[in-house]
Parts: sequence; C-alpha cells; structure tokens
Amino acid sequence: MTVSDKGSPPDVHVSVSDADQLIHHHTEFPTTRLSQFMDGVISAIGKSASWLWIVVTGVIIYAVVGRYAFGAGSVTLEEVQWHLAGAGWLLGLGYTLVTDDHVRVDVIHERLSLKSQAWIELLGLLFLLLPFLGLAVYEMIPYAFSSWEQGETSQAPAGLPYRWILKSILAVSFILLTLAALSRLLKVTALLFGFPKPIRIESGDNKKEDAS
Repeated sequence: MTVSDKGSPPDVHVSVSDADQLIHHHTEFPTTRLSQFMDGVISAIGKSASWLWIVVTGVIIYAVVGRYAFGAGSVTLEEVQWHLAGAGWLLGLGYTLVTDDHVRVDVIHERLSLKSQAWIELLGLLFLLLPFLGLAVYEMIPYAFSSWEQGETSQAPAGLPYRWILKSILAVSFILLTLAALSRLLKVTALLFGFPKPIRIESGDNKKEDAS
C-alpha cells in the first residue's frame, strides 16, 4: 500500500501472487511414508475422475443438439449426465482434502502458528470429520449392497439400469475421503508428536529432507 500525496486516498497495490496466496492458503505438514502412498493413490483416482467432466460436457452438447435441432429428447442421456457428474464430483472429494484445496470457513486458522493449526486439525479430524466418515461408510456400504441385491433400476421410463453402480461410487468416495483424512491425521501427528517419522517437510516450493 502506498500514499502518493497528502490527503489523497492511498493506492493499494496487490500483486497477483499475493492475491493467489490469500485465496489458496495451504497448511503444509510433514509427509510420512504411509501418508505419501495414500495421497498418491487418492490423487491418481481424483485426477482420473476429472476426465469425466469432459465426457459429461460432450453428453450435454449431444443431448442439447438432439433435443433442439432434431426434437429428439432422451431420458437415458439425461440420466447419464447426472450419473457421470455425480461420479466425478464424488471421486474428487478425497483429492481436495489431500491437496488442501477444500473450502475452509475459518478466518482465524491461517493467522495461527503451524503447531496451533495442527492442534485444530487434530481435534477436528478426531472428533468431527472421522466420526462422520465412519458413520457414512457404515451406512453407505449396505445401501449399495441392497441396491445390487434388488437389481435396482431407474424408475423413469427408458432410464438407466444398474443403479447400484452409482450407489457403490458413493460408498467408495466416502472410503477415499476417510483414507485422505487418515493421511492428514498422520501428517498432523508427525508434526506434533514425531510419529510416524516424517520424511519430508514441504514449504512452498522448497522441500527439506529429514536429516535424521
């Protein structure tokens, strides 16, 4: 921020990099061998699932052209759209937690020290996120299995069969999110208690190998 003349309003100069840091604030915790492996698997699944959005876009364009250019609407195409969109969104949930790109509704967190942030993460993971995810996985697996046993299909005419596939993806997404939360927990305990043994600390673009 600079002031050019007395009495004149200050000129505020905020660089693109500063604004990007404010929007995309990441809390960098030490990496452990297990969390690194888990993050790699979840990231690979999340990146692969992102290609579904290209398929969704293509299906939407095809459906819109068919409906308005040729007067041929399709219930099947409509269901394919939201099935693929739902699968892409669900399979990307774990990836957002691994990369710390999920939405944080917290204006205090980023102003605290790294250890204070770690304690907040520890309590939030143990008493809020992980219990919720445990309950979700407990409910979602029988939910998908029941759909498979019944051979559940869409209730709409000309709708899609095999409704259990989407419900299974719902269960898988919660399992992946649970693994991502456990990976995050390992990083937090590595920082606070030194267990598991951290193998790398990331800070911005710099990476420090564990000297011990």
